[in-house]
Amino acid sequence: MEPASMHQMMGYDRAITLFSPDGRLLQVEYAKKTVRQGSTAIGIVYKDGVLIVADKKVTDPLIEIEAVEKVFSIDKHIIAAAAGIISDARVLIEYARRRAQDHAFVYDTPIDVIEIVTDIANINQYYTQSGGFRPFGVSIIIGGIDEAGKSLFTIDPTGIYFKYKAYSIGEGEEEVNEYLRKNYKENMGREEALRLALKALKEYLKERFKMERIEAWYIDNERISKKIEKKELEAALKKR
Repeated sequence: MEPASMHQMMGYDRAITLFSPDGRLLQVEYAKKTVRQGSTAIGIVYKDGVLIVADKKVTDPLIEIEAVEKVFSIDKHIIAAAAGIISDARVLIEYARRRAQDHAFVYDTPIDVIEIVTDIANINQYYTQSGGFRPFGVSIIIGGIDEAGKSLFTIDPTGIYFKYKAYSIGEGEEEVNEYLRKNYKENMGREEALRLALKALKEYLKERFKMERIEAWYIDNERISKKIEKKELEAALKKR
C-alpha cells in the first residue's frame, strides 16, 4: 500500500493540525495540488519594472471574458495574480488592499512590497496551524516597485515566500519555469519580457493558447500599474 493511502486510512489528512508520522501536513499538500490545477500566471522583472502575464483559462463561450479578472491591483505600485481557488485569492487580495490603504492613511507614504508579502504569508501560515480551518488553496505572485526597487515574490499555501527574477505559478508551472530559466535575460526591455512570457505560455498551452484569454499588467519607474492592450500583446508575440 502506498504511504499516502496509508496516511489517509489512518486519518492524517482529516485535520490541518495533525502531522503524519513522516512529518507531513497532508491538507497543505492537497492545497498545493489545487494550485497546480489553477490557470497559469507569469511574473518577470525587466530593466525598468515588473510585468505579470496571466491566462484566464476561460473555456465557456457564454462567459464574458472581459469581466474575468486574473491580475489584481493591490495599490497603484503593486500588482498580483493568483493560481488555485480564486475566491480564496480575493479574500487575501482584499486584505492586502485594505492594508495598503491603512498604511497610506497613517504614514502618508505607499506601503513597501515586502510588507504586503509578509502580511499575506503570515495569514497563510496561520491557517496551517489552526484547528477548524483549512489552508488557502491558492498561490499568489506579487510584483511592485518601491524605495527598495523592483521586486517579484511568490507566496504558497504554507506561507513560504521567495523573491524571483522570473517565475510562474499554476498549471504547467514546472514546464513554464524551465522555459523561463533557459530564456530569461538580465535587463530585458518591457517588450522583450512580454514576448518571453507570451512565448512561455504558448509553448505550454499549445493549441489552447488564445490571445483573448491573456491578461497582462506592468509597473515601470512611474510606479503606476498599467494594463497592456491586446494590440500590444499581439505585436510583441509576432516580433522576433
